[in-house]
Amino acid sequence: MEFQQLLYDGIKQSQELITSNAFDPIKTNLVLAFGQRTLLEKITPYSSIRKLYPTAEIIICSSSGQISNQCTVADEVVITAINFEKTLIKTVSVDIFSNDSIVQLGENIKNTLLQDNLKSILILSEGTYINGTELINELIQQTESKIPIYGGLAGDEFSFEKTIVGLNADATSGKIVVVGFYGEHIHFGYSTRGGWSDFGPQREVTVSDKNVLYKIGDRYALDLYKEYLGKYADELPGSSLYFPLSMKETENSPSVVRTILSIDEEKKSMTFAGNIPEGSYVRLLKGNIDKLIDASSSAAHDIQKKTNQENQLVLLISCVGRRIVLGDRVEEELEVVREVFGNNSLLCGFYSYGEISPLMNDLACELHNQTMTITTIFEE
Repeated sequence: MEFQQLLYDGIKQSQELITSNAFDPIKTNLVLAFGQRTLLEKITPYSSIRKLYPTAEIIICSSSGQISNQCTVADEVVITAINFEKTLIKTVSVDIFSNDSIVQLGENIKNTLLQDNLKSILILSEGTYINGTELINELIQQTESKIPIYGGLAGDEFSFEKTIVGLNADATSGKIVVVGFYGEHIHFGYSTRGGWSDFGPQREVTVSDKNVLYKIGDRYALDLYKEYLGKYADELPGSSLYFPLSMKETENSPSVVRTILSIDEEKKSMTFAGNIPEGSYVRLLKGNIDKLIDASSSAAHDIQKKTNQENQLVLLISCVGRRIVLGDRVEEELEVVREVFGNNSLLCGFYSYGEISPLMNDLACELHNQTMTITTIFEE
C-alpha cells in the first residue's frame, strides 16, 4: 500500500506533505478529501483532484476540521490518495433528497457491495439531516452484523448549517457514500474512546421518540439537564457540547455517548445525534482536557497492541465537540496518536458530527459522539 497527502486551497499549487517511495498517481484506487464546507463550495476541487488521480474513486467530505499528517487541523483541503496493491474497492452513493432513503441505501449496499470477500465498509454520510442511529441500524441489518463498518458524519466547522459529501463529483447536500474493501490482503484495526467523566446519577429514559428525549424518570429532560448545568444553562444549546450524555440501552450494555443537537423550550425536550430509546439509561458527562487527550492515546494503543504495524493508513474521526472543548490544545490529541503509530504511518481524517466504528469486541458498528475513533488500514 502506497500513499500521498496534499494540501489544496484552490489558489496556489497544492502543497505535498508526504509521498511514499513507490506511490504512482495513475494507480491510485481511493482518494479522501476533507475540507471546510464553505471552502469546498467556493473552489469546487473535484476537477483538480481528478486530474491528479485519473482512475481513482474520489470522495469529498465537509468537516469541522480536517486532520493532516502533520498533526494539525489544516485550513486547506487535505487530500489523501491511496494505492491499494492487492485490494479491490467498490463504491455506492445515495441522495436522501432525491427520494432515496436509508432503506434504499441498504438495498444498494446489498445489491452492489455484498459478496463473499467483502472485508470492511467505510461510510461517509451527510451529517445535518440524517438520523445516525437509523443509518447504522440499516447497515447492520444488511450486513447481518458480519462486516465491520467505520466512518463518520460530515461536519460544517462550528456552523451546524449544512454538510456536503460527493462521490466522483463535487460535494453537495444530502449525499451518503459507501466504500467496500475486498480480499484477503487488506486488514483493519478499530478503537474508539471518549475520556469523559460521569457527572450525576444514572437515570432511566421514560419518554422519547427516536432521537428526541422528553422525560428522564418523572422529570422533563430539559428541566433536569438545566438543573445540572447551572450557570451553563443560559448558553444552551452551545454549552451542551461540554456536557454530553452517556447512554446504555440496558443496564448491562456498553455505554455510548450522545451529543445534543438542539433543544425545544416549549416541549422541554432535547434532540440528539442518535436515538435515545425508552427504557435506556443515561448519565451526564463532563469534559477534562487531559482525560480527553489520554483517551485518544488509549484508542491508539488499543489498536497497536493487536496489529503492531508500522506502515499503515491511520484514519482519525473525532467529534466537533472535542475540538471545541480542547480549544488551543486540540493538536495534542493528534500528536499522542502519532507517538503510538510512529512516523511511517500516514494520519488523515476529520472532526465530525458523529463517529461510526465497531465496538472493541463486537463487529457490529455503533454511532458514537464526542469520541476519538481510529481506524487503521494496511495490506499484507
